[in-house]
Amino acid sequence: MARYLVSGGAGYVGSHVVLALLDRGDEVVVLDNLSTGHRAAVPAQVTLCEVDLANPRAVDEVLAGWKFDAVFHMAALSLVGESMKEPLRYIRTNVGNSINLAEAAIKANVKRFVFSSTAAIFGVPRSTPIPENAAAEPVNPYGESKLMVEQALAWAESAHGLRSACLRYFNAAGADPKGRAGEDHTPETHLIPRAILATLGRETPVTVFGTDYDTPDGTAVRDYVHVTDLAAAHLAVLPRLEEGSVAYNIGNGRGYSVKEVIASLERVSGRHVPHTLGERREGDPPALVAGSERLRGETGWVPRLDALDDIVKTAWAWHLANPDGYATRQRQAA
Repeated sequence: MARYLVSGGAGYVGSHVVLALLDRGDEVVVLDNLSTGHRAAVPAQVTLCEVDLANPRAVDEVLAGWKFDAVFHMAALSLVGESMKEPLRYIRTNVGNSINLAEAAIKANVKRFVFSSTAAIFGVPRSTPIPENAAAEPVNPYGESKLMVEQALAWAESAHGLRSACLRYFNAAGADPKGRAGEDHTPETHLIPRAILATLGRETPVTVFGTDYDTPDGTAVRDYVHVTDLAAAHLAVLPRLEEGSVAYNIGNGRGYSVKEVIASLERVSGRHVPHTLGERREGDPPALVAGSERLRGETGWVPRLDALDDIVKTAWAWHLANPDGYATRQRQAA
């Protein structure tokens, strides 16, 4: 049985990676300070180490306490707008904490490190879909911080033999089809859960930012990848790390507009989605779609839940079952 460490394993993507590992019979240890993650998102059979990555001594103790076959690193600050207001906090946290974890892995003789990067490293794309060899030109501190970690990991391989997989996420969406995990952020900024919460009367109407883009219906287009497919990609890259470091885009390879997302939720829920039309947000590109041919060709990964209605359906089901997010589960367990 293999054993893996998942930092940020109590968060949205991290909890789904934990489930993917458990489903194939692996042992998992979660490292999370629960600042944005949820204790209720960690399955009972998983060891939770409530540790802050900013504390290198505590991180070293976790890595020294078990023999890990690889580290999955997903713990980070991730709000683009917030990063514009607090750039130094984002760079200090995302870069410094990642270095602490990578150094602990090196000391513990862990050779494989899977890093949660972002499409934000590409900035405003020059072409769509964005190829995996596109130039990295981040336009916000969040994307910059992730790129800095990618660069640091390249040096870690050169100097210490730590092989890394840098996975550039596009828009993670949906929830575990079995209902075991879902999306619960405070505040919620992602379109699909925001629209669901508005439909359920738990949030104000969702705003459609911009209706005059050069897209088929005038609204911004994004590549939504189901979070379960995203988690599967993390496992798929592990064998590639036997040969050396890699970097991949993870997306469906096709985009859906804001209006298409709203229409999908109305089909799935049978309800009207409250929304208003607003001006464009500064810095929002018309379309962000992933080119992930290298990932598919080198690992055999393919998205299984790539239809928009399937993505939305799982998210809707999770929110119906957990109207207050993980707080619902905490009350049920009390």
